[in-house]
Amino acid sequence: MVIAMMLPRALPGHAHAIDGVVLSRPQARARAMALSALGRDLFHDRHLSASGQMACSSCHADGHAYAQANALSVQPGGHRAVPSLKYLQDVPQFTEHFFDSDDEADESIDNGPTGGLTWDGRVDTAQAQARVPLLAPYEMANTSPADVVSHALAAGYGQRIDALLFSAPNMETRFTLIAEALATYQQEERLFYPYTSKYDAVLAGRAKLTARESLGLRLFEQPDKGNCASCHVSAPGHDGTPPQFTDYGLIALGVPRNMQITLNHDPNYFDMGLCGPDRTDLTNHPEYCGLFRTPSLRNVATRRVFFHNGMMHSLRQAVAFYVLRDIRPQMWYPKAPDGTVRKYDDLPARYHANINMDPPFGPQPGNRPVLSDDEIDAIVAFLKTLTDGYVTPGTYRSHGSAP
Repeated sequence: MVIAMMLPRALPGHAHAIDGVVLSRPQARARAMALSALGRDLFHDRHLSASGQMACSSCHADGHAYAQANALSVQPGGHRAVPSLKYLQDVPQFTEHFFDSDDEADESIDNGPTGGLTWDGRVDTAQAQARVPLLAPYEMANTSPADVVSHALAAGYGQRIDALLFSAPNMETRFTLIAEALATYQQEERLFYPYTSKYDAVLAGRAKLTARESLGLRLFEQPDKGNCASCHVSAPGHDGTPPQFTDYGLIALGVPRNMQITLNHDPNYFDMGLCGPDRTDLTNHPEYCGLFRTPSLRNVATRRVFFHNGMMHSLRQAVAFYVLRDIRPQMWYPKAPDGTVRKYDDLPARYHANINMDPPFGPQPGNRPVLSDDEIDAIVAFLKTLTDGYVTPGTYRSHGSAP
């Protein structure tokens, strides 16, 4: 029996229309709670994969900011590092031309490609994103939506799925409902965007940064030093919303090629993000080749791999790469047979003009880094204040409290 047949008629003035079905607010709330509970169970269930060995949570682990729990550059069979699923609630839909007038009410500046989910921004909603790993051959490896539905029914979810449908149950409506449930679960504020870091406590006046953390923040924001905030926006919005530590843009960083990725053993293969190969609608835009999504830095200190290809394995190494990429290239890139350093070796040379050269990248006077070792460490110290679960000293948190 479908939910449209089960629910009483909603009261006028207290209704929500969902897919043409009018629900009262309590009904809509009850359905959302049921969807979230179903999504939670599906998220952690290995039966949805072709192998029966992989769940969403296998890669997006609960205790690791919904990113990977291990230190592998990419998961077995994969070709990109696992992104965190936290703080995605405000990501705008992808656009090639983004005009942000929040600061100066000036829409004259085109920020270029912005928005979208996944490393290449190719889907716009959590529901669309949920479909990707279910069907990707290098993730859960189902060959069709019908396979996903078959696995879900075999695992005993049929009654719960059908009870939430607004139309007759079939393969298409059930698969759509599964994706909706996974997306609804990922909207649980307490889990996916709790804003419980030390920096949030500082912004709320409940904590203070240490001298080292304060220095790190200044360097993070200073245009001629770290310049990190130019992409990882650290200031609250004008409406008071907490900073997301991303501008939602896509950028080419010239990260070194990672030979731990099996596909990279083919010298003719390149993962070029926005212009392919996973994304296929912008392959005729050479100016987009090498661009990947700028992730939020919230909970970045909990990560064990960094950048789209998982090439870096410590937060300090990732920060140092920004500072030393162009003045110490031999630290990051391999050498050619003639002894020259093969800079930006994970992107064909014809696209090297796309690589970002804003500070701290690019040549520096006297070939001196814009940040010292101590200053790099200070930025790392600040980034550690973005980890959720901070408890103000002297505050008791019971074992049942959410992290």
